[in-house]
Amino acid sequence: MINLDWLQTFCALVETGHFTRTAEKLAMTQPGVSQQIRKLEAHFGHPLLLREGKKFSLTDAGERVYHQARRSLADLNQLEHSLSNDNPHQGRCRVATPGSLGLKLYPQLIALQQRHPQLTIEHRIAPNDSIERDLTERRLDLGLITRPSDLPDLRCEPIAQEALQLILPGASPNRPDWEHLHQLGFINHPDGAHHARQLLGANYPEFDQIDQLPQHGFCNQIGMILTPVAAGLGFTVLPAHAVAAFDQQDKLQIATLANPIAETIYLIQRRYQPQPKRIGLLLHTINSALH
Repeated sequence: MINLDWLQTFCALVETGHFTRTAEKLAMTQPGVSQQIRKLEAHFGHPLLLREGKKFSLTDAGERVYHQARRSLADLNQLEHSLSNDNPHQGRCRVATPGSLGLKLYPQLIALQQRHPQLTIEHRIAPNDSIERDLTERRLDLGLITRPSDLPDLRCEPIAQEALQLILPGASPNRPDWEHLHQLGFINHPDGAHHARQLLGANYPEFDQIDQLPQHGFCNQIGMILTPVAAGLGFTVLPAHAVAAFDQQDKLQIATLANPIAETIYLIQRRYQPQPKRIGLLLHTINSALH
């Protein structure tokens, strides 16, 4: 591996144009400067200088080494500076959430980046298992999931709750009975059976499994699941943030139920990795949005 001291000496020599001044600048002896240049030439296997008495010029190889060395040393200097200056308003932030939380948080994340344009915020919508896997494989900085994680490499803590809501077409009664739900039919989605089991199971003694109800549609896009409900084609169960983000609120009826149910939202991060300040700022924004 190349010695960075040799590169720094070579760049200083090229820029001063003189061995003695280079030695003075670097607090070295002139033979020490010459020795490092010879070592650099031996490393590359090419002469870098054409010596003409006390003067010199660069060979073609010397020109190439100088320009690459200058770029590399500048990059290393920038890296050192960025590591020593943990700027909370600069750098890359990678976060993943389930769909409903994404609808709630993404506008807040965009606003954060608008306030601090040197932040780069990467947000993904993904299922719980995928978020856990991407965190353990270092493709994310933090994630939100809707169940506890028991992976030993991840730290998991509850940070908020999100209500589940029974959503019907706008003309429906506010307190629908089981027969009305059966007549409407269910608009299913990837988490439909899970959400229905939690909310309908707590409020309707007749409920056993989602297959009891006729399925009148399916949609896997979180922002569009309520479109058939608004069109009067059925009912569904969704987290509250997904409902609040829908742009046809006047065509929906949010049922009032005897036993409200909420999902706990868990923050997960890698257990043994200190987070830079920008991730702390991201987490503060998420907490503020969810509360």
